[in-house]
Amino acid sequence: MFNKETYVSRRERLKQQVGSGLIVLLGNEQSSMNYKDNWYPFRQDSTFLYFFGIDRAGLVAVIDVEDDAEVIFGDELTPDDIVWMGPQKSIREQASEVGVFATNPQSSLESYFREALAKKREIHFLPPYRPENLLKLSSWLQTSPASIKSMVSVPLIKAIVAQRSIKTPEEVVEIEKGINTTGEMLKTAALIARAGMTEAELAGRLQAIAIKAGGNLAFPTILTVNGQILHNHYSPTMLQEGQLVLVDCGAASAMHYSGDMTRTFPVNQAFSTRQKEMFDVVLTAYEQAVSMLKPGVHYKDVHLRACALLVDGLKQFGLMKGDTQEAVAQGAHALFFPCGLGHMLGLDTHDMEDLGEEYVGYAEDQKKSTQFGLKSLRLARALEPGFVLTVEPGLYFNPDLIDLWAGEKMHADFINYDKVTGYKDFGGIRIEEDFLITPEGSRLLGNPVPRNMEEFRS
Repeated sequence: MFNKETYVSRRERLKQQVGSGLIVLLGNEQSSMNYKDNWYPFRQDSTFLYFFGIDRAGLVAVIDVEDDAEVIFGDELTPDDIVWMGPQKSIREQASEVGVFATNPQSSLESYFREALAKKREIHFLPPYRPENLLKLSSWLQTSPASIKSMVSVPLIKAIVAQRSIKTPEEVVEIEKGINTTGEMLKTAALIARAGMTEAELAGRLQAIAIKAGGNLAFPTILTVNGQILHNHYSPTMLQEGQLVLVDCGAASAMHYSGDMTRTFPVNQAFSTRQKEMFDVVLTAYEQAVSMLKPGVHYKDVHLRACALLVDGLKQFGLMKGDTQEAVAQGAHALFFPCGLGHMLGLDTHDMEDLGEEYVGYAEDQKKSTQFGLKSLRLARALEPGFVLTVEPGLYFNPDLIDLWAGEKMHADFINYDKVTGYKDFGGIRIEEDFLITPEGSRLLGNPVPRNMEEFRS
């Protein structure tokens, strides 16, 4: 964890921003796979980690703003636990390391909240994304689970987003640890991928790199020869000569800060002419998007510029036609790019997504689009120094979507379907890297990784 002063100062700022009431931050529990004691790998809640730093299951933290008091609730290990887990620091010891000096057992939470409700205290909590935390809140607040959503604290969400969006230098160091490991994963994938190897075999080799570095995967690896499907995870599918392999992976540091990068390369050989043409279209969009990154620029504008460059590239090879800006405005490009250009990155790969995209990626005067493609843009707001984000344009030739749009003659003024149908076996291409917004512009995070992995292998 970071030093004590980091967590103390974060909580002090949070108290000042929220202003009053009780702030309740729930840690996560162990979660069973198929019987009670066979657990999924534990992952602490990111906001709990941000303010309290303790990577341990079964904790709840309460900050009393008016009384300037902080309490961590949790149960100490029993002798039985120690038999199976070995000696561990006590909750009291771990709490003191982050500047909290009051701890209580979980059993005291019910009476704690009962008293708070009786005094009509304002209770701030975040949207629960795990069912056990939803049920806890329902019980403590004496209301139905269905009512919890309407009781979530928007002031708390906004205060947390304001803090966590701006990455401190010590956070950037941790993020770059994850990114550098991610880069090693991508370089290894390009070097060892060969015909006859399965996607799963290659993905397993990459996870070993993440674990060896002291952390693990930040998210399940997307590794596929069917890159036209945006989040297609690895399978027993065998790689074949000349196929495009799309690898979107991320390693998390030991402190859970994430990397998130993508490369696309052909199996065993050089790009075909058609593959290189489409790769260069994506690369141009990527380079132009990166050149726009600086404080004050709305990321939605960066996204739309990248979309326009993808259209221009597709027009060059006869796949699209007509006015570029009008094609983007009407969403015709979304046949090939049905997603957003990027997202915030930090303790979460899609940073703070559990708090709501409308708070993390959009300003109060912005509304998310309902248009196909544009509605998937996770980040649209004006960029600020300290933001860490991804840039990830791509081209995806999804045969089912092509057939659907062609059958309905959607955007026929902009799409040459007779030409596009010849690309239904193409797959997909994505290039993704991670950037820090600086006062002057932006900085690529991590050690450089070749964007054209074909050249890296030669």
